[in-house]
Amino acid sequence: MIVCGLLGMVAAEAQPLLKTHVETGDVEATPDGTDLAVYKAIPYAAPPVGDLRWKAPQPALPWEGVLKAEDVAKWPPQPEKSYVKYDMMSEDCLYLSVATPAKTVNDALPVMVFIHGGGFATEHYGGDLWQSLARRGVVAVSIEYRTGSLGFMAHADLAKESDGHSGNYGILDQIFALQWVQRNISNFGGDPAKVTIFGESAGAMSCHILCASPLAKGLFRACISQSGGFISPTNVVNQEMAQMIGQMFMSQLQKNSIAEMRQMDAKELTGNGVNFPACTPIVDGYVIPESIYDLYEKGEYNDVPVLIMHNSDEGAVSFGSASEEMYQQLFSQLPGQWSDSAKAVYPGLTDEERMFSMRDFVRDVSFGWPSYAWATFQKQTGKSAVYSAYLAQKSDTTVYAQGNRRGAAHADDMMYLKGVFDDKAEKFPQEKKVSDLMQQYWVNFAKTGGDPNGEGLPYWPVFEEGKATVMQFNNGASLITTPNQESIKLIDKFMKYVRSLRATSN
Repeated sequence: MIVCGLLGMVAAEAQPLLKTHVETGDVEATPDGTDLAVYKAIPYAAPPVGDLRWKAPQPALPWEGVLKAEDVAKWPPQPEKSYVKYDMMSEDCLYLSVATPAKTVNDALPVMVFIHGGGFATEHYGGDLWQSLARRGVVAVSIEYRTGSLGFMAHADLAKESDGHSGNYGILDQIFALQWVQRNISNFGGDPAKVTIFGESAGAMSCHILCASPLAKGLFRACISQSGGFISPTNVVNQEMAQMIGQMFMSQLQKNSIAEMRQMDAKELTGNGVNFPACTPIVDGYVIPESIYDLYEKGEYNDVPVLIMHNSDEGAVSFGSASEEMYQQLFSQLPGQWSDSAKAVYPGLTDEERMFSMRDFVRDVSFGWPSYAWATFQKQTGKSAVYSAYLAQKSDTTVYAQGNRRGAAHADDMMYLKGVFDDKAEKFPQEKKVSDLMQQYWVNFAKTGGDPNGEGLPYWPVFEEGKATVMQFNNGASLITTPNQESIKLIDKFMKYVRSLRATSN
């Protein structure tokens, strides 16, 4: 009897943490196999509806009884696509998920908080709940935030309500969610002192913003960026410009006040055919005090270890083919001498060459150069470790890419980290190898607070420009120097040129 009793106690202790408590009430998870508890939708803020539309997030409302977090919450309002319809959306969207391998609330495991992409206009936190990473010994959190005009519309009348700033509600949501994690994650067996943020595309840009925002100081100890940085001087939108665009948006909708706009259906503000041209974070002097380029140049940011990666064929989601007209139109956007220099680096003598050059231009301008600039600035002005990575694995499977590919397209990194290949080693042996390496490096980085290295993995040194310190994931992992250096250096010169024009105009 005593032996049976002891065995029963051990078995009970080995169960995942399927019930716990947060500041607003009791919650119950869904078991994921025998090793994880998954809480699919916990409200971390009040529904941002009615008078709370276009306001900073407010505390979540308490509930009675036990909240069964069995289903993911609805998508933020956004345009319909083949895989998301309006009945799947709700302005009541400020939820997060938690996948935990913890057996008790005292386990104090590292925490990884994911921020999804979607151009700040689309997508959903429920795209993955990160069970594959959680199984490697971390508490995995995925957070939702307001997108589109509901998340980023600025207006002078909104600024009057909020001490002179408006817009950036989606970023304020992310910060509010990280504050919630600090207060509550220990009840899921996580350690609030060991939080790593990670994100892809607009989520990676969000991570960069959080690294730069004084409002996020102390909310995380490390950061991973996958295909995104918010450092380009070509897309800085300041508060004055954003509020002017907000007024234009109001006029376009034939409304006369914020009160009238708060009465509108969210679909009318975010749905198909709605033209909101400033769906981007704003240099508002509050969430983002100055341009992030300036903040990093001066060393005024949250100096935490970073792991920065982009993919080899990012532009494959943009172009499946390319005509001579498309090629000329793309490069004609640059001033004359820069256009000629770019076409020399990105040649276009044949249809195929034009397509790959246009893809590579998108890759380097939107992802390669921001990654390079972030890494090099932090090496110059910061003290924390910087790691650089390049995903170049070619595969027969992809997330969004069009046509022929030479490597990993935009968002393909998600397949490797989500565990898409975990049970497909026979069909995708190289992808499975890369997936295992990336997942373990990412988890090691979170566990140590900034070092991806570990037993059985190729050694990964900190980034040093001009040396083979960039980890390339392609049929395994190996070190290279900064990829596509010639084009990256050209873009770096162009960005300095843009800044010089802005300095002259000011």
